[in-house]
Amino acid sequence: MYQTLFTIPKQIAGIDVFGFGWVLGIWAVAAAIIMAISYRRHGWSGETRSQLGAVLIVGLAIAFLLPNLMDERLGGLAIRGYGALLLVAVASGVGLTMYRAERVGVNPEICLSLGTWFFIWGIIGARAFYVIEYWDRFQKATLSETVFAILNLTQGGLVVYGSLIAGGVALIVFVRKYHLPGLALADLIAPGVVLGVGLGRLGCFLNGCCYGGLSDLPWAVQFPPEAPAYIDQVEHGRLSLHGIRFDGEGVAPPVISAVEPGSQAAQAGLEKGDLVVAVGKQEVRTVEQAQRLLFGSFGEGAPISITVADDSAPHAWKIAGPAPRSLPVHPTQLYSLIDALLLCGLLLAFEPYKRRDGELAALVLTLHPISRFLLEIIRVDESAVLNTGMSISQNISIGIFLIGVGLWIYLLGFKSPGIAWQRRLAVA
Repeated sequence: MYQTLFTIPKQIAGIDVFGFGWVLGIWAVAAAIIMAISYRRHGWSGETRSQLGAVLIVGLAIAFLLPNLMDERLGGLAIRGYGALLLVAVASGVGLTMYRAERVGVNPEICLSLGTWFFIWGIIGARAFYVIEYWDRFQKATLSETVFAILNLTQGGLVVYGSLIAGGVALIVFVRKYHLPGLALADLIAPGVVLGVGLGRLGCFLNGCCYGGLSDLPWAVQFPPEAPAYIDQVEHGRLSLHGIRFDGEGVAPPVISAVEPGSQAAQAGLEKGDLVVAVGKQEVRTVEQAQRLLFGSFGEGAPISITVADDSAPHAWKIAGPAPRSLPVHPTQLYSLIDALLLCGLLLAFEPYKRRDGELAALVLTLHPISRFLLEIIRVDESAVLNTGMSISQNISIGIFLIGVGLWIYLLGFKSPGIAWQRRLAVA
């Protein structure tokens, strides 16, 4: 896990880096060059207007969104591993698609324009899916805080299926707008989409999200205290927090259910059955409040102070050793990466043998849901929904698989095969 790669300072030479500062100025110059080239090649066409929309969105993000993402503790904008790998994933997927397009005589700029659509709508769909699924995490005291929580992508919070669904809608709109053969275009982008999804899972690994269940395999991984896997294990009583465990979860009273023998908590005098009433100087009434405050204290020398009912003085100590790690879990993020790379390789190997447009897309729609369904069995970050005993991703996997089967039936119903590369796309 490596959530923060580096930090960009708030100011350079007394001028803001983001907002109305250095980066916006550089982007304005780059955007002017991009638009000039596009206008020279295509005139004021739909493709040029599409690029203008993307340029404006990036500019608005630099001016108004990025300044609000500054980490005051770090003194600047933290570049997260999740976001960096997301950009690498998008660039790799679009790059592979443009390379394949050029090889078959298709204008690569079509793929670049589509990639812009996919990126914007994919992010919106992936975030919307995550926010809907975990809405209780985004409800804040004020509307502005809620909106900021929804827009803050630095800590992760994207669902692949949300991205694919929104991307599919974007593909349909793009095909209809520019009168392109949809199945041929779907085949063209399929390997790039799969590659991008796979590389994006590396970002999940760096962020610690999308984790698996407990594992004793040699390649099982352990995460630090700030990781979702560690927090989940503490909240479900599988792991102690600074040597103590609590009865119940969420809004339950913070009653200590166990104290590890020989731990610093035991040496400080904490006992099973103690009701925690304050952590540090802050009063607590629920397990959730107590755990949240204790999660903020890790690292050698960090102070811990816990006050329990019927005791006049707090139980205090300083952490004597390094921060602990979670129990070993399946690196499901890396499993997903391997699965995506294998599927991408299969698509590229199968392409010379396909007889109809749409067969690569059909492969993705039938094979990926199967592997995703199986991976969800060993993932523990999503609970069952709709009384099905399956996670939301497993339910969607079944639906996508059925769509893939329907597409195969449709394709195999053609009396004669058809490939539309040079016939349609090359002249688009």
